[in-house]
Amino acid sequence: MTWIKRNLFFVIVAILAVGLLAAAGFYGFKHWRRNVAGMETLNEAYNTLQQLHNQNPSPGNDRVNNIETARQQEQQLRAWIQQARNYFQPLPPIPNPAAGGVSSEDFAAALRRTIDQLQHEAQNTSVLLPPQYNFSFEAERSLVKFAPGSLDPLSVQLGEVKAVCEILFAAKINSVDNLRRAHVSDDDAGGPQSDYFNASSATNNLAIFTPYEITFRCFSHDLAQVLSNFASAPNGFVVNGINVQPAAAVAAASATPGNPANFFMGNQPAPPPAPVGKGGLQTVLNEQLLTVTMNIEIVKLLPKN
Repeated sequence: MTWIKRNLFFVIVAILAVGLLAAAGFYGFKHWRRNVAGMETLNEAYNTLQQLHNQNPSPGNDRVNNIETARQQEQQLRAWIQQARNYFQPLPPIPNPAAGGVSSEDFAAALRRTIDQLQHEAQNTSVLLPPQYNFSFEAERSLVKFAPGSLDPLSVQLGEVKAVCEILFAAKINSVDNLRRAHVSDDDAGGPQSDYFNASSATNNLAIFTPYEITFRCFSHDLAQVLSNFASAPNGFVVNGINVQPAAAVAAASATPGNPANFFMGNQPAPPPAPVGKGGLQTVLNEQLLTVTMNIEIVKLLPKN
């Protein structure tokens, strides 16, 4: 105790020195742990950067910025999608009430009106039709009440069938032999099965694809016009299958007793004889009437989310 009294100043200084050393040690340990954590974070970031750099394609470097390039390409793709929507305009259903909800009475009246309109358009463009043809709606033609849940899909199909037929009429083909669509109503079971085929609409995350099959007769230049009309239409028509045969061969194969198509086959005028060239020259082109079976899909884009 006497020594402490004689060296009080030294003891105080020593105690302060020990305290400062302890504080310095705690401070250094704290920042050492922080440095270790920072180094671990830096290593993780470096490893991530290395992984990104080794990817193909990589984000880029100081000369090539692949991330910015990807952003620009995304903007270009979105602009292209917006522009492409102009070629996939929806076809209006028939009927298409402004308030929504199709009634049986409205559809029955619209169906009869549309069939009469198409028959008159075919007559005005000199396109032959089977007798009393109802454009695949034979089952619904005489109904006034329809199966539950079928009015909306039937009205959509009626609008699409009308658009398809008007494209054929505009091409001035010789005749429409048949049009087949997918079953969408329980009432379809009561119609002739030649009005339908084993296909159905398909949907992905972008659009609905509705199939149809049409059989018609024409000459080669008319077929070219049909394809051109489908390609230039703004309603998303896609021709995904076509079968072309000489009409005479198809007529011969169909000429069986009791075949209801025989009457219609007989109404088709024969192609004109090929002209004889002057001076006995060989005929280079002898145009034949063709029977065309074409599968098409109507692409309907889904609403934007």
